[in-house]
Amino acid sequence: MKQEKISALQLFYVIIGFEIGNAMIYGLGADAKQDAWLTILIGMFCGLILMLIYTKLSEFYPGDTLIQMIPKIVGKYLAFPIILIYISYFSLLASTACRDFGELIVSSILIETPIAVVIGSFMVLMIYCLRGGVETFGRMGEIIFPVYIIALIVIWILLLSVEVFSLDNLTPVLGNGVKPVLKDVFPYRLTFPFGETIIITMFFPFLNKKQNARKVGIAVILIGGILLTFNSIMNLSVLGPEIYSINFFPLFRVTRMVSIADFLERFDVLIILLMVAGVFFKVGGWTFGAALGIAELFKLRQYRSVLLALGTIIPSLSLLYTTNFVTHVGFSREFITIYLHIPLQIIVPILLLCVAFIRNKFKPESSSV
Repeated sequence: MKQEKISALQLFYVIIGFEIGNAMIYGLGADAKQDAWLTILIGMFCGLILMLIYTKLSEFYPGDTLIQMIPKIVGKYLAFPIILIYISYFSLLASTACRDFGELIVSSILIETPIAVVIGSFMVLMIYCLRGGVETFGRMGEIIFPVYIIALIVIWILLLSVEVFSLDNLTPVLGNGVKPVLKDVFPYRLTFPFGETIIITMFFPFLNKKQNARKVGIAVILIGGILLTFNSIMNLSVLGPEIYSINFFPLFRVTRMVSIADFLERFDVLIILLMVAGVFFKVGGWTFGAALGIAELFKLRQYRSVLLALGTIIPSLSLLYTTNFVTHVGFSREFITIYLHIPLQIIVPILLLCVAFIRNKFKPESSSV
């Protein structure tokens, strides 16, 4: 398989876009009410620990993706089912991100358009980009992420003009106690969005300077966490904790409240821009990880042909696994978080790191005998 290369900055753009992509639109930490921003901040610091685990694994096996590391750590027979689970996991999360995108678009601007058409059209463009290779994906990240950040900053500035904007909505801090905050941090905020950065292990081998892997990973968690925390503060300052906690897309709601001199309105088009850009990174990351994993598992020469199959499976799965958006959110929160996120983002990587540490610790001794 031809080895492509991307720079540390390109990897940063792709993974931070992946991390905050659709998370900006959601009301993260809603159960903690006015302390939602605090759950994101604590989740960020916990996410740093996970990122250190992912980067340490990469240091042990610098030329390998996660899929390639697993057989070297646990053996090929035990590795096979674990790899299949990870590939299925990547594909499922690509489909949930597609569903998020489709639901927002058909509920806001394309009300009469079937959701299947919206998701299918987006997936065609996504596969076209990914077939250009990881270098093309990295260059697209350089173009799209700055646009994403500019749109986000414009939205935050506009929110300052909303009459009901007040930082008093953030008080009292820990007014409901520390329990709701900790309950939201683990497992929900740790796994989404910070734990999802496990996908970075599928990109590390393409980094042209592998010594920058840890710096990129830490920067992604810190900067992404700060952006999400600030975004939560802005949403809470406009909506207040009660309304914030019952909105699926609070950023979309607050942007619709912006009105400058009763003339400039309907800035929610910026939210659509954010969602398209964010889902580009999210779906692209998961789809690339699944395609590359399949190619490595079955020793294929390249992963581009696999993308065509995934381009059919992922949109279909996004429409079939739940009947409506409410059940989709419930499925993601309860089933995916508990039975997939926790084992595959936390438990399995920790076990892999422990075994890899033991193998590498005794490897020099055994080779010197």
